Amino acid sequence: MILTHVITLFTLLLASSLLTIAVTPALTAFLYRHRLGKQIRDAHETPIYSSLHASKAGTPTMGGILIWGSTLVVLVLAWLIHTVASGGFWSNLNFWSRSETYLPIGLMVLAALLGLLDDFFNVRQRGAHGGGLRVRYRLLAYSAIALVGALWFFFKLDWTTIHIPFAHNIDIGAWYIPIFIFVIVATSFSVNEADGLDGLAGGLLLAAFTAYGVITVVQGRIELASLVAVIVGSLTAFLWFNIPPARFFMGDTGVMSLGVTLGVLAMLTNTIWLLPIIGLPFVVESGSVILQLASKRWRKKKIFLSAPIHHHLEAKGWSEPKIVMRFWIIGALMSIVGLVLFFLDIR
Repeated sequence: MILTHVITLFTLLLASSLLTIAVTPALTAFLYRHRLGKQIRDAHETPIYSSLHASKAGTPTMGGILIWGSTLVVLVLAWLIHTVASGGFWSNLNFWSRSETYLPIGLMVLAALLGLLDDFFNVRQRGAHGGGLRVRYRLLAYSAIALVGALWFFFKLDWTTIHIPFAHNIDIGAWYIPIFIFVIVATSFSVNEADGLDGLAGGLLLAAFTAYGVITVVQGRIELASLVAVIVGSLTAFLWFNIPPARFFMGDTGVMSLGVTLGVLAMLTNTIWLLPIIGLPFVVESGSVILQLASKRWRKKKIFLSAPIHHHLEAKGWSEPKIVMRFWIIGALMSIVGLVLFFLDIR
């Protein structure tokens, strides 16, 4: 049975990787042909950032379509094969499950579509200062998406407990709803802050999803593990084209949908205590933005030359590949630390 699960997960991972690689040329051509390129913010508002990234203006965005799009295609194909097959290995490929994958897939798609709208506004220079939806509207929209997930957990899955590491589960009743909303919104926006350099967010997400893939397998959540395997496969293929110099950017349609999905994974596996450990680079990125904004408001001066912190390092003279590689190393190490803590906790 274990061997069957391993082969199933590897098959799904390989299928999503090959599919993503196969459709990348077509998507790239479409994005270039329709001039769906990222617009760099006004130099008067963000002089340091704009000067560092002026050369990237016009690089196609919305590349995240490859990740969630491939995931949906593989999901449909796996379900069709399961429907047609009369049993055996091929029927095991289906990972469409009410208790495990309905919610993460549903919220991923909702967040992806909202992010796609925001990306479109950016490339067409609409919205707030021509840069897409205002932050307040994005916050409200993603909070609404998180609320849908929270209500599903609370009323459909009867989930009201959270795990205290190295102790036990505690029932928190209706408090589960606001905690769920906070986790999803905080995770999605933190992941979004890391999408500023070629390959940065993709590599960090790959490490985090791989760690949660191991967790889901150990917990015996095979359908959920299958979903993670498909995401890891498409992320790996996407990253092949996204490393410096990037052929295209992930865009909000990618980072926000994957951030939401990562948060849901933490809730479904009841390991929200591990999320800030496995995703420490995301915490640092969003924390640097919060500190910068707070300092500018209350102290009337900046802490960093530019925020998030990866832009500060750029302004200090670090090369883009150096920043990305070092963040990847930190992300991989923290994923390992998170897994070690997870295994110690379940002893």
